[in-house]
Amino acid sequence: MTVVITVNASGRVRGFLASCMLQVAPGVYTSPRMSSGVRERVEAVLRSWFPSECGGASILMLWADSTLPEGQGLVTLGTPPYQLVAYDGLVLSTLRG
Repeated sequence: MTVVITVNASGRVRGFLASCMLQVAPGVYTSPRMSSGVRERVEAVLRSWFPSECGGASILMLWADSTLPEGQGLVTLGTPPYQLVAYDGLVLSTLRG
């Protein structure tokens, strides 16, 4: 399973991802059987387009990878607009402000 999560991405990026993956929620794209070759090409396109994205954009791609100790590969482009905060004994995520 390959998952891509976008925040503040341009229409070009969202349209490209929607052309090769299923959009299951706003900014969330999945593909249950994407080959590693296709995933690497999608990643290459996202990396080449990312410098022209407007400020505040971020892209997170993750996939199952049995060759890694944790069993999951991860690529991030940009900084997500979230931060982790401790609240009443819990760790929560909140928008950076």
